[in-house]
Amino acid sequence: MMAKQQLQQHYQALWQQSLLKFEQHQFETDPLLTAKDDKRYGITLLARPSEQVKQQIQHSLAELMQLEPAQYYYPATDLHLTVLSLISCYSGFALSQIDRAAYVELVQQAIKNTGPFRLHFQGITASPSCVLVQGFFEDQQLSQLREKLRSAFGQSTLQHSIDQRYAIQTAHMTVLRFSQQPAHPELFLQKIKALASVDFGSCLIEELELVGNDWYQRQQNTVLIKRLRLG
Repeated sequence: MMAKQQLQQHYQALWQQSLLKFEQHQFETDPLLTAKDDKRYGITLLARPSEQVKQQIQHSLAELMQLEPAQYYYPATDLHLTVLSLISCYSGFALSQIDRAAYVELVQQAIKNTGPFRLHFQGITASPSCVLVQGFFEDQQLSQLREKLRSAFGQSTLQHSIDQRYAIQTAHMTVLRFSQQPAHPELFLQKIKALASVDFGSCLIEELELVGNDWYQRQQNTVLIKRLRLG
């Protein structure tokens, strides 16, 4: 379980590693961003930030979008925080292959004693392929919720691939992916460094969404399986 200080250190380490690459103009681009035949699909339990947080993020990224319009910016509709990736996206998966009701029931059971939790979004970090908004949680509600879900799916026979890619512990949101090398890498770096301490606001997460989704959580490919109230 990550305390706020550990989260900060984790984000900072990611930032430093990525910055070294960016300074050498090493940006990892995603060739599948514009692919028409990307068939990767999966199931995610996620939370949506408040409208105010979304607006603050969009506002803060406006200058970047003018400078580097060719990059992929998550629209406000697609901004999300992954609580847990239940089935990581892969080609060949379809919602018709699973019993949706069984997933809803298992998730409902796992989260039934979890109340709403507050998230604070401040500053950005990065990986070599994307820019992330840093999210922080004051208490351990989110960590405990994830543990309950891991345990519930671990004991069930339902298909899942929880933690197969990596064990999620943070509360970040992806806001930008590189579709090509930045046209103005130095200026781009200046602008993202300027966002390093921007306060995007906080919000109370009172409901979660269980969704079928593509790799990028694009709204047009997202199927809402169930909205789940907390507390």
